[in-house]
Amino acid sequence: MQESPEQAIERYLRSGDYDADFRVWPGDNYIANAQYGNVSLRKALISAVRRRTKKVKQPDALAEKDVVAFTHEKVAPLVKGLFPRHERDAIHDGLAHSVVVLSPATIDGLLEQTPWLSTAWDLANLYLAGVDAELLAEDAPNLVGLSEETTCYLPANYFDATGRFDDFLVHEVAHIFHNCKRQTFGLRETRQREWLLEIDFSKRETFAYACETYSRIHELGRGLRARQSLLAEYAQGPMPADDRVEAGEYLDILREAVVARNGWKRILERCSPPRQARRGGVALA
Repeated sequence: MQESPEQAIERYLRSGDYDADFRVWPGDNYIANAQYGNVSLRKALISAVRRRTKKVKQPDALAEKDVVAFTHEKVAPLVKGLFPRHERDAIHDGLAHSVVVLSPATIDGLLEQTPWLSTAWDLANLYLAGVDAELLAEDAPNLVGLSEETTCYLPANYFDATGRFDDFLVHEVAHIFHNCKRQTFGLRETRQREWLLEIDFSKRETFAYACETYSRIHELGRGLRARQSLLAEYAQGPMPADDRVEAGEYLDILREAVVARNGWKRILERCSPPRQARRGGVALA
């Protein structure tokens, strides 16, 4: 038996799953069905989020924060270390405007406008987690950030994070490098250089975590000994709880980065596709 629109809404709110053909929704053709269903699911999602966040207010720290300026400063070492001088300004400026913080002031518009319903569901849960509200489902993914194409989404509690070696902004920005083509930032493309950076598909999370941790070590430590000490401290704690990251390899990459003249380049080298595969870079990017 085909589900009703009410059942379709319940399924979407519970799991983020929906019928991409929108067959249960009224309309004379697919486009009409899809428009009706899309609007209905998003309205239901916004209502569900509002019910869970009735008493949530705009955090004071966020209200006073210039997110663009903050991001510009935060990603500066990353850009300087990974890109040639003549490309840095374009990439730096683009990244500075790439971060969106989920807050009571922004969440409704984002849930209405983000292109994919699956992303809207993830953003709803990311927002709810960031304000300590009930998630839409018990098994909803425990996200601390999300990146899609050229946009990074962060929860409002990012600015209150207490993890000494955590920086979800840098982590999500690192994913932009393999998500985004050079022409998006106004840079020249060639057959061999289509994406901002070539990162091996299997090493994308390793690259993002390594950039995140190295950025904190780089920020906290002045000089080789200080940074080696910070890495030793970090190595005593828990490793990323992500089965896509092999802990031994990850720590080895960080050890090489800490002693290298340009640690960012060393991370990139360790996470790039093998040379033979790089000739067919489009398939791996």
